[in-house]
Parts: sequence; structure tokens; C-alpha cells
Amino acid sequence: MYAVGERGAILERMRRQCDETDARRLLNPGPVAIVTTMWRAVTNAAPVAWTAPLSMAPPLVGIVLHPHRHTADMIRFSEEFAINIPGPALLKQTHFLGTQSGLNTNKLEAAGLELFNGQQVQAPLIEGCLAWIECGLQDVIPIGDHTLFVGRVVRVQALEEAYAQHWLLESRQYSPLTYIGGTHYAVIGDPREAVIEVDTQGGLVGETAEEREQREEEEARERELRQAEGDEGFEEMGSRG
Repeated sequence: MYAVGERGAILERMRRQCDETDARRLLNPGPVAIVTTMWRAVTNAAPVAWTAPLSMAPPLVGIVLHPHRHTADMIRFSEEFAINIPGPALLKQTHFLGTQSGLNTNKLEAAGLELFNGQQVQAPLIEGCLAWIECGLQDVIPIGDHTLFVGRVVRVQALEEAYAQHWLLESRQYSPLTYIGGTHYAVIGDPREAVIEVDTQGGLVGETAEEREQREEEEARERELRQAEGDEGFEEMGSRG
């Protein structure tokens, strides 16, 4: 397929066919959540990649679990849960929690995680995370081979270094993890602010004068580097970066 870019260049775009089940990973990234529960003084935790806000008034969020998971049973019994959002410092612990069953293992203890008490729910909260969402169980909805657990948000906390009405993403340490499949995760970063302009007909201006000037300066610097290093040296330098 070909598309004519704004700069007049013809860009080739190759599209590969994916399996229908790839939709779940294409719709991520969203922050990985560690869902914690407590029932009859027994705690459990499980990483969950499928989460979503569902409503603002009342504040509702959703997590999607397989109905046969131990965490799903504990949520049904306790009628509450907590969402803990980890950063890169808890990468190994997050993945470890997904490899164990809470039926036979105290997963939180085995992962070496420190806990503190929630303010509105009995489920423990995980120290070292970036944000915490405490929920009462609002609804349980079977969807295909999974189950949507709808949580009524009753308390939210976040680190000031990580969140202020949006993820700040000012440092890798305080940026959330996202799950991209298998044993692979990424750290959300490189925030961009969308500043738009419209022309006299109300159409979007794809590139402002300032953006054009910045792009041309970057292209000029790249040409200078190519001339100084030679094409081969430039490519080698780029591969090292």
C-alpha cells in the first residue's frame, strides 16, 4: 500500500495479517495491574493486563479474569479487591505473581513484597507501587471465556512523583509498566502534548511553522552528521545508539 505524505514523499506501508486473538495485545498498552484480594484472612495477588475505566459517575473500573482463577473466586467471596499499579522496580515480582497459584502458595510472601493496609477494603496494598485503587464489587459479567469484574472505586492513592491528574512520565522509575506478551513488558514513556491548529476552513494543520522549522533543523543536523561520518559510519553510530 502507498500513501502520499504531507511532504510530498511516497511512503510504502506494509500491512501484515494478524490472528484475531492479537486484538487483545494491540489494545494494550495500559498499565499492568496487580490485583490483591483477602478472604477469611487469606491474601492473594495476581497480575492483570486487561483493565479499563468503565464509568466516571459513579466511578467504575473493570478487570478481566478467567473464571477458574483463584483470584476470581476470592473476589466473588470477599466482594472487593484492590488494583496496585507497579513500576519497573517491581518487574520481576509482577511476572512472578503470574507464574504461581494462590491455592498452594502465599504469593505475596514468596515474592518478597511489603504490604500496607487499605483505607476502605480488607485487601492489602503493595508497597513500592505507583498507584492504588480500592474497589467494592459492583457486578460480575461473563464475557466469552473470561469474566468482567466491575469495581466501584472507593479510594484512590498515587505517588506525587508519578501522577498528578495524569501520568507524569518524567522518569522511568515512576512510570507504569505495560504488558506486551509472553515474558515481555515495557515502561510507558515519551509523553507528548497534542497542540493543534486549524486552517480557515476548519481543517487540521498537520505541521505548524514551528514544527516545520524544528523538523528542518533536525534533518539538517542529520545531513551534517552523514557528511562528517559518511553513510556507513552514520549507520554504525545509529546502531550503537
